[in-house]
Amino acid sequence: MKNAYAYEDLREASDGFIAFGTDFPVENINPMYTLYAAVERKDLQGNPKGGFQIENKTKRKDALRAMTVGAAYANFEEKEKGSIEVNKFADFVILDHDIMEVAIDQVPNIKINGTYINGEKVY
Repeated sequence: MKNAYAYEDLREASDGFIAFGTDFPVENINPMYTLYAAVERKDLQGNPKGGFQIENKTKRKDALRAMTVGAAYANFEEKEKGSIEVNKFADFVILDHDIMEVAIDQVPNIKINGTYINGEKVY
């Protein structure tokens, strides 16, 4: 367990670069739960008290980068995906709250108001 979910140790060892994803069915597929767990180091019931290996919690910006740029890089798709840039797919979501500003315990409750794939609204 000592090295499980060691996000900060991994980020520091890799010059700031890590990739997150949802290992469905091992982890819940909801990316808001992933971000919450990475930052808060607790499950949705608030366990464990004080957080799991709190020294390995990550900042929101680092978790978001790991879920976007890092995930694209891990899939060898960094030239097409992972960030909003010219000549990349415009894959993004519109959320009902700012995940960088809302209280961390509210992140799991954030709703998706729109999903765009290659610039086209699909939800």
